[in-house]
Amino acid sequence: MTSTPVPPTVPIEPTGPSGPIDSGPERPRPRPYTDRSLRVEIVVLFLVTLGTSGLRSLVSLIDALLAPAPLASQTVSIIVPQAQASLLDLAKQLLTIMSGVAWGMLGLYLLWRGGLNLRTRLGLDLTRPWKDLLTGIALAAVIGIPGLVLYLVAVQLGVNLTVAPVTLNDTWWRIPVLVLAAIENGFLEEALVVGYLLTRLEQLRVPAWAAIAISAVLRGSYHLYQGFGGFLGNAAMGVVFAWLFQRTRRLWPLVIAHSLLDIAAFAGYALLKGHVGWLP
Repeated sequence: MTSTPVPPTVPIEPTGPSGPIDSGPERPRPRPYTDRSLRVEIVVLFLVTLGTSGLRSLVSLIDALLAPAPLASQTVSIIVPQAQASLLDLAKQLLTIMSGVAWGMLGLYLLWRGGLNLRTRLGLDLTRPWKDLLTGIALAAVIGIPGLVLYLVAVQLGVNLTVAPVTLNDTWWRIPVLVLAAIENGFLEEALVVGYLLTRLEQLRVPAWAAIAISAVLRGSYHLYQGFGGFLGNAAMGVVFAWLFQRTRRLWPLVIAHSLLDIAAFAGYALLKGHVGWLP
């Protein structure tokens, strides 16, 4: 399924109490969308957001490979304390969550600003909440169980770091923040790596299989800090999610599934650590 770039409609001249605003000869006018401008937009957006995260993850993996200790004996954490004082830590955690949500909203805004109907093209409506919820739950189960097995095998093979998802202190706000962080991850990643990226690649007439591959590799790249298992597991998840989106045009089930997976990983780890022997 492909679509040509949607040119912006003729802008309505903004007016104020005294007439048109900035109506002089130098009043700027929006440029039409072209293939080149879409490519530039994609590159800039991901350099600001998850693309740079992928490059940082690659550097982190190289650093871990150069360390004298093997990968499996090294531990990496996802959500860590950001301040000494509890309330300051809470504030920083919430700001991090807010930043991630803003990244996802930026991608959706760029699509909307370009004339895309987010309800019909991305399925961001509330017409079928229960079906979206059930699909998300089923998808989380299908992805989560094999993903856990792949992680354990990768650690045993020595190609993945040991992941301790959470190292926050046991405070009153820990579980709510972990749930919010999981939802933020689900929204951010699916909005950008699936909703935004696949739509832009369709507009650039990239073949569906290539768009899926690009989306999956990008998703895996910013998990490289966990090791090769983290890359492969998330890239495989990316293939399934991108394929499903191309056929259903519904983003909510993906956001729900991803959020549930991260809630299980973050909150589940925090609650079970110290009670289950195999958890790091």
